[in-house]
Amino acid sequence: MRTAVRVPGHMAAVSSQGRPAAHRTPRAAGLSAYTRGDCRVLRGPELAWRPVVKRVLLASPRGFCAGVERAVETVARALELYGRPVYVRKQIVHNTHVVRDLRRRGAVFVDSEDEVPEGAVLVLSAHGVSPDVRRRSAARRLRTIDATCPLVTKVHIEARSYAAEGYTVLLVGHEEHEEVVGTRGEAPEAIRVIGTVEEAEALEVANPGRVAYVTQTTLSVDETAEIVRVLRRRFPKLHGPRREDICYATTNRQEAVKQLAAEVDVLLVIGSANSSNSNRLVEVGRAAGVESHLIDDETGIDERWLEGCETVGVTSGASAPESLVQRVCDWFHARGVTDIRPLASVVEDVFFRLPVEIRRTASSAA
Repeated sequence: MRTAVRVPGHMAAVSSQGRPAAHRTPRAAGLSAYTRGDCRVLRGPELAWRPVVKRVLLASPRGFCAGVERAVETVARALELYGRPVYVRKQIVHNTHVVRDLRRRGAVFVDSEDEVPEGAVLVLSAHGVSPDVRRRSAARRLRTIDATCPLVTKVHIEARSYAAEGYTVLLVGHEEHEEVVGTRGEAPEAIRVIGTVEEAEALEVANPGRVAYVTQTTLSVDETAEIVRVLRRRFPKLHGPRREDICYATTNRQEAVKQLAAEVDVLLVIGSANSSNSNRLVEVGRAAGVESHLIDDETGIDERWLEGCETVGVTSGASAPESLVQRVCDWFHARGVTDIRPLASVVEDVFFRLPVEIRRTASSAA
């Protein structure tokens, strides 16, 4: 017979005589797998350890949005249609696992279009680029495929239109983010980036009666609303988009985290460190009073975070594949947790067609 002991931050199996026992994987322990909810659950005649927590709740919705699915599929289809290599400007989406997988399949990621051999295939990332990038790509005779998220393209069009009408355009967002760099490039002489309430309060413009705003698509909904309230107070004639620029997926995932926060002791957000929307989910969790951590995958989990906890919440940013959620579920299964389920079920039915360049080439090859 085997018993389990809990050492802070560590799970170890020992024999009934107290001697250390060889580590056993769930499979070696006779555990089998079946499907429950969104994840596989392990079960068997005995567990080699006690559960690290009682339950895990999964946020819904979570993970890939329509724009990310479109961008990743664009690179995959380009590799099928054009062969290796296909060049991608910057990371196609901000997730290390996605980038690593596409690189293994033949994608070559570059920081600039200037690094791409003349005449080669270049995919533009989901975050969008400035007109200068497009001009330089054309000058190098690159076969450009535009994987920019349509919701980001919408912001570009708004910014360009406001600037053409003589407005000072306030771009609410993070100045160094690729999406903001690309949008600002539409009219650099007219666009001012605003990142905080303090910056909004201190802003001075030449003509306060001709001011408009647009926003980055992956911001915190609550913080952005606060900045816009300040801008409206300071510039009563402020113009803005008819529909908010923050992506539907960003909004939905933040609302799901708010709902989850009321039920959990700790929140794990699956996403890479450079993912804006994933970082915003961590901030939303912390603002709700829940200890929240960003992890790239299950290897980033620190068991010390779970000490004294009964319920863990798990969500994933819009650029994180569902396979990473499954791996986190498996991590908890392997530590004895069988109660793993979605907190709610919300279906997103947004779909974006692949770029026209892909569709035309696929049609010609058919």
